Amino acid sequence: MFRVALSRTAAMGLARSSPALSARVALPRLAAVVRYNSSQPKFDKKELEAQDDLRRDWDARILSYEELKPKTQQPSPNKYLIDVREPDEVLQGSIPSSVNLPLSVLPESLHLNPAAFKQKFGFEKPRLSQEVVFYCRSGKRSATACDVAKRNGYTNLFNYQGSWLDWTSREGIKPPSS
Repeated sequence: MFRVALSRTAAMGLARSSPALSARVALPRLAAVVRYNSSQPKFDKKELEAQDDLRRDWDARILSYEELKPKTQQPSPNKYLIDVREPDEVLQGSIPSSVNLPLSVLPESLHLNPAAFKQKFGFEKPRLSQEVVFYCRSGKRSATACDVAKRNGYTNLFNYQGSWLDWTSREGIKPPSS
């Protein structure tokens, strides 16, 4: 003889459909209802302040077109303007003095040693405290790039939020026809 576990609802239905079976079907007991305390866990003040400090400067500083333009006219090896678009997008054009480091490879690239980084990308790996400005097409991927760089220890980060679309409209550059 074997036993079949039935839910209470299934057992009740079976018992109603076959009166002869109703005497042999053992209805399972209902589980006790347990109420859990839904209050938030208590954190000490130092933990909350540490969490606030992490969130306070989560977003990189925003750079406007007016702030970026002089940087493109006087490039410096101590300051990078990094285009995080993919290489096929960069073929449409790029901001003068920028270098390309696609967002898709940024996280692992920041872990390369300086020699391997230079060999792969053709420019020196940025130092952790070096000024780095990220841009993309519309400002979303550049914000992500800032976040990735921050998580990897970079401290002097900027996001050109208008990115390529803002640059081309202000510079009077017409996008290529599709």
